[in-house]
Amino acid sequence: MKTTYAIISMLIFSILSSCAPKEEAFVADDPVVIPSYDSISAEKYGADDYGMKKYVMAFLKRGPNRDMDADSAQALQMAHMDNIGRMAEEGKLVLAGPFFGDQDLRGIYIFNVSSIEEAEALTNTDPAIQAGVLEMDLMEWYGSAAVMAINDIHHKIAKIKH
Repeated sequence: MKTTYAIISMLIFSILSSCAPKEEAFVADDPVVIPSYDSISAEKYGADDYGMKKYVMAFLKRGPNRDMDADSAQALQMAHMDNIGRMAEEGKLVLAGPFFGDQDLRGIYIFNVSSIEEAEALTNTDPAIQAGVLEMDLMEWYGSAAVMAINDIHHKIAKIKH
């Protein structure tokens, strides 16, 4: 009987102890502000309190139109690259690049837009999409607002324009 009371007492103590507030526990209403926080950059890049923002990511896939002579393919690639440059200059495209290899997934775009519909309208300006050489799948993505700085940095480190 004494053993049963001891076990029950330890169980009650354990339950009450686990319910007691812990001083070291994170309190969501009292966030820690990072000392290096730069409100000017946060505003410039559209960051939320976590340094993040919403983008729309496009996955570029091989399209159904694959029959093209070399000269037409080269002209189309240049028009595709010019379109990428235009969208980047407008601040709508913050990242673009191809994948290595010869798989159906060809590359990605990350758009600085508020909706999939807006990204789709931009996607439809791409000559490679119009020609059916590429297709795109669009998805909303939550990532670092620092992605917005890529084009500024890229212009400083690119030696040769496409």
